Amino acid sequence: MSDANNLISHLIELRSRILKALLSVLIVFVCLAAFAQDLYKLLAMPLLETLPENASMIATDVASPFFAPFKLTLVLSFFIAIPYVLYQVWGFVAPGLYRNEKRLVAPLLLSSTLLFYAGMAFAYFVVFPIAFAFFTSVAPEGVTVSTDISSYLNFVLKLFFAFGVSFEIPIAIILMCWTGVTDAKSLRAKRPYVVVGAFVVGMLLTPPDVISQTLLAIPMWLLFEVGVIVGGFYAGKTPKDEGKTQTPDNT
Repeated sequence: MSDANNLISHLIELRSRILKALLSVLIVFVCLAAFAQDLYKLLAMPLLETLPENASMIATDVASPFFAPFKLTLVLSFFIAIPYVLYQVWGFVAPGLYRNEKRLVAPLLLSSTLLFYAGMAFAYFVVFPIAFAFFTSVAPEGVTVSTDISSYLNFVLKLFFAFGVSFEIPIAIILMCWTGVTDAKSLRAKRPYVVVGAFVVGMLLTPPDVISQTLLAIPMWLLFEVGVIVGGFYAGKTPKDEGKTQTPDNT
């Protein structure tokens, strides 16, 4: 009965935290909904600045002018609410962690959020202007570049996600070193394979153009180097060794 009661209490707490996380996204969405059109204009700015004179974006679907900005607003609401969503995740798992695990996991949650935002910012301010300038400049003569707003939104959201996830590489390396899955020395020995793998991942995660792939692969490689350096400080500090004499911290 005790185990059953504990399971039920955990499920109730999980439901409560999921609802709080969803509510936070909804609150942000309600606050941003009135600015949906302005947000889309801001998102489209890197493309609009590179379009030829007298060219503009188009809507090939009747409902696109309405749904595309609100789809962007919903996705942006989730991105903005990520810190609170992760806080709910932390509140659910923290009671079962050892104190030394809390000292590592809490900073990693914060840094992973900042790195995800950094990846999105890199895509918007660095990748988009270069990629869109290239795309519009290579259009065949007589072809007018007029991008559909829904297609553009899907394109940039894919890039945002790809760059946001790729910037999490240092976090993944630190966790692997801390848990003893690998160490910094082994990762350095695999550097040539990592560089090749970065370009392969860049090819898979980005649209089929060399510029986007390269602009994703190079930061991934640099972030790998950062992760190896930081992960070296956690080599041999596995949670099993550190937690042998400890009990989960329920405080």
